[in-house]
Amino acid sequence: MTWKRVATAAVLIPFAVGIVLWGSTAIVALAVGLVTMLALFEYFALGEAIGHRAYRFWTATCALLLIFVQWYMGHVPTYRLSDDLIALQRMWWFANGLPSLEAVFFLFVVGVAVLTLWTKRPFVESLPSAGMSASGLILVAFPVSFAVRLHGIARGPLLLLFVLILTWVGDTAAYFVGRSFGKYKLAPHLSPKKTWEGTIASFAGSLIVALVFGRFMTVPVGHLLGMAAVGNVAGQVGDLLESAYKRSAGIKDSGSLLPGHGGVLDRIDALILAIPVVWYYWILIDASSVVGQKVF
Repeated sequence: MTWKRVATAAVLIPFAVGIVLWGSTAIVALAVGLVTMLALFEYFALGEAIGHRAYRFWTATCALLLIFVQWYMGHVPTYRLSDDLIALQRMWWFANGLPSLEAVFFLFVVGVAVLTLWTKRPFVESLPSAGMSASGLILVAFPVSFAVRLHGIARGPLLLLFVLILTWVGDTAAYFVGRSFGKYKLAPHLSPKKTWEGTIASFAGSLIVALVFGRFMTVPVGHLLGMAAVGNVAGQVGDLLESAYKRSAGIKDSGSLLPGHGGVLDRIDALILAIPVVWYYWILIDASSVVGQKVF
């Protein structure tokens, strides 16, 4: 099983790195859209395993619209750090005639209302369908869409690559250290194979990534370590969260598309929370005004 895991990673990682470093933000948005659709429909399959059917195609449509808006607004600063307060700069419902994130969520609510009242589904399914649809959009599509926003800002490609690598290194360290030395279970009711030893190794691996990236980015090392720390913790929480979803559905893997890894949702579970957490960290330190970037 390990060789399948390694082989799959050897194929996917160079492809992902190439898109992030040399692809335009529009290309990244298309890639994120594809990954989001695959992960979202795996999430819906978890719900269907316990009889909760989502409004699949309406939710998927709104998810793609979220990604589009993130791409379109990628060059627009959303928050700034001023006088120790976060000042909201742009919260329009429409920017240059295109919907904002708030408008997309409102459109989603309107669509769910229409589907609930005018489809032929039994009314006993109304609440589960609305719940699965809303949770899929909020817990999967929305946080993943921040990969597009992160890539679109100054220094974005390196920042997104930083999040990807600290997550990959953390996952790899946790996997091999946990298998070799793991003794104390982290959350046996959610994921019996996760151990505290693996968790510590994952955290340490992410910090090492931050130190390595300090050679390529003129971001203060303290901030790189901070982003790595919060990103790793968020990633491990995301991993456990997806394990809880699978436990609830009585399913071991979210899918079988990626040999050795399971489904797409299994592969990106840590990134789902790590990416937006690093994005907000970057915004909160107002990094764009105080740091620069070296050229490879």
